[in-house]
Amino acid sequence: MATTDRHPRQATTLALAHALSAAERGLAVIPLSRTKLPAVRSPHRDDPSGTPCHGECGGFGHGVHDATTDPARIRELFAAAPWATGYGIACGLPPHYLIGVDLDTKSGTDSSAALRELALRHLFTIPATVVVLTPSGGRHLWLTGPRDVVVPNSAGRLAPGIDIRGAGGYLVGPGSRTDHGVYTTAPGTAHLPPAPCPPALLRLLLPPPRTSPRSSGAGDHGQGLVQFVLAAHEGQRNTRLFWAACRAYENGIGPTLVAPLVEAARATGLTEREARATIASAARMTGHRP
Repeated sequence: MATTDRHPRQATTLALAHALSAAERGLAVIPLSRTKLPAVRSPHRDDPSGTPCHGECGGFGHGVHDATTDPARIRELFAAAPWATGYGIACGLPPHYLIGVDLDTKSGTDSSAALRELALRHLFTIPATVVVLTPSGGRHLWLTGPRDVVVPNSAGRLAPGIDIRGAGGYLVGPGSRTDHGVYTTAPGTAHLPPAPCPPALLRLLLPPPRTSPRSSGAGDHGQGLVQFVLAAHEGQRNTRLFWAACRAYENGIGPTLVAPLVEAARATGLTEREARATIASAARMTGHRP
């Protein structure tokens, strides 16, 4: 149900208070308008060149790139947008590396049932975690991911009605007021920490490779995984390495493939330390010892 505020300043003050509280938990925030869009207008909106800026200019108005946990900076952001009535929580940033599972209801599909079906099919359970109730009757589940894995945003790729908020995305924070109502934390979940994303679900969230390396022999399969890592471009190196390492451990060749995967990762520009940390994460996620 749509809401109107007689006291817009009070709505902004409440949103700021909620944002500061979220920042105390290590969650980077930005102010949002009633439309759930970033409230601070871009300083480059009249720039005819269209050159992308992610905050390098030092000003506000770069959307999720403005997200911060610094209280002084947060107050400055809200001061620059006195019409803000909510706040967004950036996903994919330390220390939580937040992943948002958005179970929507507007598409007419039962997204909760779709998630349960996925869980049964892929043998995972959603742990107890923060759940935010949306004004439309949907739910946001807060999960955390490994620091060396980039989970992309997606809409409906996992299943109809299920959107994923990952790196570069944000979730509307509880306490935010929009044109359609207020976002609230589900009873009993407000003080829970975001729970780790189940390994089987995490693998579903990673982008599928264009050509999945497969073959009949374990040796050939291992070589295919190495080539898959070697083909990584900047921005997808950790994600490809994590995916390949998971496949290696699931196929029983993880330990023997560590050295080749490390060398392949180094060839793409990762350091040996970064590569071994990512492979260790894949080992833990698949239930193996690094």
